[in-house]
Amino acid sequence: MEKATILVVDDTPENIDILVGILGDDYKVKVAIDGPRALALVAKAQPDLILLDVMMPGMNGYEVCKRLKQEPLTCHIPVIFVTALSETADETQGFALGAVDYITKPVSAPIVKARVKTHLALYDQKRLLEQQVKERTQELEDTRFEIIRRLGRAAEYKDNETGLHVVRMSHYARLLAIKLGLPSTFCDILYNAAPMHDIGKIGTPDAVLKKPGKLDGEEWKIMQQHAAIGAEIIGEHSDPLLQMARRIALTHHEKWDGSGYPDGLVGEEIPIEGRIIAIADVFDALTSQRPYKQPWTIEATMELLESQAGLHFDPKLVEEFKQILPEVIAIRNTYLEH
Repeated sequence: MEKATILVVDDTPENIDILVGILGDDYKVKVAIDGPRALALVAKAQPDLILLDVMMPGMNGYEVCKRLKQEPLTCHIPVIFVTALSETADETQGFALGAVDYITKPVSAPIVKARVKTHLALYDQKRLLEQQVKERTQELEDTRFEIIRRLGRAAEYKDNETGLHVVRMSHYARLLAIKLGLPSTFCDILYNAAPMHDIGKIGTPDAVLKKPGKLDGEEWKIMQQHAAIGAEIIGEHSDPLLQMARRIALTHHEKWDGSGYPDGLVGEEIPIEGRIIAIADVFDALTSQRPYKQPWTIEATMELLESQAGLHFDPKLVEEFKQILPEVIAIRNTYLEH
């Protein structure tokens, strides 16, 4: 097992020699004779624990500790002050800055060994616990995303579509969002929210949803209700993923010229995620085979998107979608229907 690394910081060589002598057999010990050198060493390679003198010329130990605790990469390193200062006020100041312990000079070898061993063990337990929490949190996130994807697929199956539609259009949407330069967090949330775009179809009667011919006026009104139903199913929520899923469900049938539904939003009144999903959804629907139609060619589909730029679709997004078409086709070929 690799030895833990201890950094000893003291301006007095005799004090350094004493601590190295106490700890050298059990740990890998590095030394620094002042604050700036200590910070430089830590920046290069983070030790597992720091023994830090307080009274040093120039930058004292309190300032060194303060700077370590201000940096995300070093704030977690346990710091034990080793000093001749023994007043309660001195200890209080050290603990307030983030130190984990205080050892007074002249040091006792058994005390130094015991304190170092204890705080290294606590540090290891903390790291292990943090890793376990991180892994468990990721498991919960993965489960949540899988539930959302399955709900999205449920709506697709009701509409005589396979679950691969939501897979493809989710990838298309993320690609387009990345091309637009949107933040990576937004792109990831969009990818995971996209499968819920037609969840409202769960509330659409089969007689309307699966009608082979053209819908009449009343049936079309019923079909249009799925956007509002989807938003109602998802509901109001503080979670960013569900917030975006709700906006997508409600707005992905809005049109750039205001002729869409349910609210007749115009242009940039339509949330960017709704405008992105509109293109990804239509592209995949047209290029996919369905019981009632053959797939359109890529060329014919792109001609329609371009002809509807500024009418159905955000014209800027159509242009950006054209730029990523090779990647879109690669995704389509990866998730073809069988």
